Amino acid sequence: MELVWPVTGFYLGPAAIVAYRRWARPQSLRWQQRHGRPPKRPRQIAILTGLCHCGAHCALGVILGEVVIFSTGIGLRGETLWDNYICDFLGAVIVGLSFRYYTSVRRGRERLRDALVSVAKADLLAVTAFQIALFIWLAISLKVTSSEPSLEPTTPIFWFFTQVGLALGFVAAWPATAWLVRRGIKVVPGHGPARTR
Repeated sequence: MELVWPVTGFYLGPAAIVAYRRWARPQSLRWQQRHGRPPKRPRQIAILTGLCHCGAHCALGVILGEVVIFSTGIGLRGETLWDNYICDFLGAVIVGLSFRYYTSVRRGRERLRDALVSVAKADLLAVTAFQIALFIWLAISLKVTSSEPSLEPTTPIFWFFTQVGLALGFVAAWPATAWLVRRGIKVVPGHGPARTR
Protein backbone atom coordinates (compact mmCIF):
# COMPACT_ATOMS: atom_id res chain seq x y z
CA MET A 1 0.00 0.00 0.00
CA GLU A 2 3.03 2.30 0.33
CA LEU A 3 3.05 2.59 -3.46
CA VAL A 4 -0.73 2.58 -3.95
CA TRP A 5 -1.49 5.89 -2.23
CA PRO A 6 1.07 8.04 -4.11
CA VAL A 7 -0.12 6.55 -7.41
CA THR A 8 -3.73 7.28 -6.41
CA GLY A 9 -2.66 10.87 -5.77
CA PHE A 10 -1.40 10.99 -9.38
CA TYR A 11 -4.93 10.86 -10.76
CA LEU A 12 -7.23 11.78 -7.86
CA GLY A 13 -5.08 14.60 -6.46
CA PRO A 14 -6.29 16.19 -3.21
CA ALA A 15 -9.11 13.65 -2.79
CA ALA A 16 -6.48 10.90 -2.45
CA ILE A 17 -4.57 12.92 0.15
CA VAL A 18 -7.72 13.44 2.22
CA ALA A 19 -8.66 9.74 1.99
CA TYR A 20 -5.15 8.67 2.94
CA ARG A 21 -4.95 10.95 5.97
CA ARG A 22 -8.41 10.04 7.19
CA TRP A 23 -8.60 6.27 6.61
CA ALA A 24 -5.26 4.79 5.54
CA ARG A 25 -2.76 6.53 7.79
CA PRO A 26 -4.44 5.31 11.02
CA GLN A 27 -3.83 1.73 9.82
CA SER A 28 -0.04 2.21 9.77
CA LEU A 29 2.08 0.72 12.53
CA ARG A 30 3.69 4.08 13.29
CA TRP A 31 0.31 5.81 13.76
CA GLN A 32 -0.90 2.99 16.02
CA GLN A 33 2.25 3.20 18.16
CA ARG A 34 1.57 6.89 18.75
CA HIS A 35 -2.23 6.91 19.04
CA GLY A 36 -3.26 3.39 19.94
CA ARG A 37 -5.73 1.21 18.13
CA PRO A 38 -7.09 2.67 14.88
CA PRO A 39 -10.79 3.51 14.59
CA LYS A 40 -13.03 0.86 13.06
CA ARG A 41 -13.55 1.48 9.37
CA PRO A 42 -16.84 0.82 7.60
CA ARG A 43 -17.06 -1.54 4.62
CA GLN A 44 -17.19 1.42 2.22
CA ILE A 45 -13.63 2.24 3.23
CA ALA A 46 -12.60 -1.36 2.48
CA ILE A 47 -14.11 -0.88 -0.99
CA LEU A 48 -12.31 2.46 -1.38
CA THR A 49 -9.00 0.85 -0.41
CA GLY A 50 -9.60 -1.98 -2.88
CA LEU A 51 -10.38 0.57 -5.59
CA CYS A 52 -7.17 2.45 -4.87
CA HIS A 53 -5.27 -0.82 -5.21
CA CYS A 54 -6.99 -1.56 -8.55
CA GLY A 55 -6.45 2.03 -9.68
CA ALA A 56 -2.73 1.78 -8.95
CA HIS A 57 -2.55 -1.29 -11.21
CA CYS A 58 -4.35 0.58 -13.98
CA ALA A 59 -2.45 3.87 -13.62
CA LEU A 60 0.94 2.17 -13.63
CA GLY A 61 -0.24 -0.10 -16.45
CA VAL A 62 -1.18 2.93 -18.57
CA ILE A 63 2.19 4.54 -17.97
CA LEU A 64 3.99 1.30 -18.77
CA GLY A 65 1.83 0.57 -21.84
CA GLU A 66 2.10 4.07 -23.28
CA VAL A 67 5.87 4.15 -22.86
CA VAL A 68 6.19 0.77 -24.61
CA ILE A 69 3.92 1.81 -27.50
CA PHE A 70 5.55 5.19 -27.96
CA SER A 71 9.14 3.99 -27.65
CA THR A 72 8.72 0.98 -29.96
CA GLY A 73 6.44 2.65 -32.51
CA ILE A 74 4.08 -0.33 -32.60
CA GLY A 75 0.94 0.37 -34.62
CA LEU A 76 -1.75 -1.31 -36.69
CA ARG A 77 -1.88 0.47 -40.08
CA GLY A 78 -0.57 3.64 -38.49
CA GLU A 79 -3.22 3.58 -35.76
CA THR A 80 -2.07 2.85 -32.22
CA LEU A 81 -5.39 3.10 -30.39
CA TRP A 82 -6.02 -0.66 -30.16
CA ASP A 83 -2.37 -1.29 -29.45
CA ASN A 84 -2.58 1.22 -26.61
CA TYR A 85 -5.63 -0.53 -25.20
CA ILE A 86 -3.96 -3.94 -25.32
CA CYS A 87 -0.67 -2.71 -23.86
CA ASP A 88 -2.39 -0.65 -21.16
CA PHE A 89 -4.58 -3.58 -20.12
CA LEU A 90 -1.68 -6.04 -20.14
CA GLY A 91 0.40 -3.50 -18.22
CA ALA A 92 -2.29 -3.26 -15.54
CA VAL A 93 -2.48 -7.05 -15.24
CA ILE A 94 1.32 -7.35 -15.08
CA VAL A 95 1.52 -4.67 -12.38
CA GLY A 96 -1.27 -6.42 -10.44
CA LEU A 97 0.54 -9.71 -10.79
CA SER A 98 3.76 -8.11 -9.56
CA PHE A 99 1.96 -6.61 -6.54
CA ARG A 100 0.39 -9.98 -5.69
CA TYR A 101 3.62 -11.92 -6.20
CA TYR A 102 5.60 -9.50 -4.02
CA THR A 103 2.95 -9.79 -1.30
CA SER A 104 3.01 -13.59 -1.47
CA VAL A 105 6.82 -13.63 -1.21
CA ARG A 106 6.62 -11.45 1.90
CA ARG A 107 4.17 -13.95 3.38
CA GLY A 108 6.55 -16.84 2.70
CA ARG A 109 4.89 -18.23 -0.45
CA GLU A 110 7.06 -17.87 -3.52
CA ARG A 111 4.76 -19.37 -6.10
CA LEU A 112 3.84 -17.50 -9.23
CA ARG A 113 0.76 -19.70 -9.52
CA ASP A 114 -0.61 -18.26 -6.24
CA ALA A 115 -0.19 -14.73 -7.58
CA LEU A 116 -1.87 -15.64 -10.89
CA VAL A 117 -4.86 -17.22 -9.15
CA SER A 118 -5.14 -14.24 -6.80
CA VAL A 119 -5.11 -11.73 -9.67
CA ALA A 120 -7.65 -13.76 -11.66
CA LYS A 121 -10.02 -14.06 -8.70
CA ALA A 122 -9.63 -10.73 -6.94
CA ASP A 123 -8.49 -8.16 -9.49
CA LEU A 124 -9.40 -9.03 -13.06
CA LEU A 125 -13.07 -8.00 -12.89
CA ALA A 126 -12.39 -4.61 -11.30
CA VAL A 127 -9.37 -3.92 -13.53
CA THR A 128 -11.47 -4.73 -16.61
CA ALA A 129 -14.27 -2.35 -15.55
CA PHE A 130 -11.70 0.33 -14.75
CA GLN A 131 -9.92 -0.08 -18.07
CA ILE A 132 -13.11 -0.11 -20.17
CA ALA A 133 -14.17 3.25 -18.73
CA LEU A 134 -10.67 4.63 -19.31
CA PHE A 135 -10.60 3.36 -22.91
CA ILE A 136 -14.03 4.79 -23.73
CA TRP A 137 -12.95 8.15 -22.34
CA LEU A 138 -9.66 8.10 -24.29
CA ALA A 139 -11.48 7.20 -27.52
CA ILE A 140 -13.91 10.10 -27.02
CA SER A 141 -11.02 12.44 -26.17
CA LEU A 142 -9.17 11.40 -29.30
CA LYS A 143 -12.21 12.16 -31.48
CA VAL A 144 -12.80 15.54 -29.80
CA THR A 145 -9.18 16.71 -29.96
CA SER A 146 -8.19 15.20 -33.30
CA SER A 147 -8.05 18.57 -35.07
CA GLU A 148 -4.32 19.34 -34.75
CA PRO A 149 -1.67 16.96 -33.43
CA SER A 150 -2.98 13.66 -32.14
CA LEU A 151 -2.81 12.80 -28.49
CA GLU A 152 0.63 11.40 -27.73
CA PRO A 153 2.37 10.60 -24.46
CA THR A 154 4.78 13.49 -25.08
CA THR A 155 2.02 16.08 -24.64
CA PRO A 156 0.60 17.34 -21.34
CA ILE A 157 -2.94 17.22 -22.78
CA PHE A 158 -2.60 13.45 -23.24
CA TRP A 159 -1.75 12.99 -19.57
CA PHE A 160 -4.54 15.36 -18.53
CA PHE A 161 -7.08 13.29 -20.47
CA THR A 162 -5.53 10.11 -19.07
CA GLN A 163 -5.87 11.50 -15.54
CA VAL A 164 -9.55 12.26 -16.12
CA GLY A 165 -10.01 8.78 -17.63
CA LEU A 166 -8.37 7.17 -14.60
CA ALA A 167 -10.75 9.06 -12.30
CA LEU A 168 -13.70 7.87 -14.42
CA GLY A 169 -12.34 4.32 -14.30
CA PHE A 170 -12.17 4.60 -10.52
CA VAL A 171 -15.89 5.40 -10.41
CA ALA A 172 -16.74 2.69 -12.99
CA ALA A 173 -14.88 0.00 -11.03
CA TRP A 174 -16.71 0.77 -7.75
CA PRO A 175 -19.59 -1.72 -8.29
CA ALA A 176 -17.24 -4.56 -9.29
CA THR A 177 -14.94 -3.89 -6.35
CA ALA A 178 -17.88 -3.61 -3.94
CA TRP A 179 -19.16 -6.98 -5.11
CA LEU A 180 -15.71 -8.58 -4.75
CA VAL A 181 -15.25 -7.17 -1.23
CA ARG A 182 -18.78 -8.15 -0.11
CA ARG A 183 -18.28 -11.72 -1.35
CA GLY A 184 -14.93 -11.96 0.45
CA ILE A 185 -13.14 -12.57 -2.85
CA LYS A 186 -11.07 -9.38 -2.62
CA VAL A 187 -9.36 -9.15 0.74
CA VAL A 188 -8.26 -5.61 1.46
CA PRO A 189 -5.16 -5.06 3.62
CA GLY A 190 -6.14 -4.21 7.17
CA HIS A 191 -9.70 -5.46 6.70
CA GLY A 192 -9.73 -9.18 6.10
CA PRO A 193 -12.63 -10.59 4.14
CA ALA A 194 -15.72 -8.43 4.34
CA ARG A 195 -18.96 -10.32 4.83
CA THR A 196 -22.51 -9.18 4.41
CA ARG A 197 -24.83 -9.57 7.34
